Amino acid sequence: MPRFLVIARYEAQGARAVMAGGGSARRSVFEHAVLDLEGRLESFDFALGDADVYAVVDLPDAAAAAALSLSISAGGVAAVRTVVLVTPEEVDRAARLHPDYGPGPA
Repeated sequence: MPRFLVIARYEAQGARAVMAGGGSARRSVFEHAVLDLEGRLESFDFALGDADVYAVVDLPDAAAAAALSLSISAGGVAAVRTVVLVTPEEVDRAARLHPDYGPGPA
């Protein structure tokens, strides 16, 4: 199953929700959404800095990842960025592929 890194930055309303319900409650809400998409939450961590949350999820496909991102963003509590994660074995396979690519017509 494809893996994705979900990076979230809380808006004011989201930060208030964390303060009111705690971190475990936010993780539970997020995990419920992932499970609803037939995925699995691998890790969920709060951070200090540019982002507030880093989560690694297994999801069936990119459409499920997009649905998760859109649902969170539409809620207005966080801005989300989703990154496709690639295994070392997938990079090995990619390194063996050599598509014909050129600069195109001049």
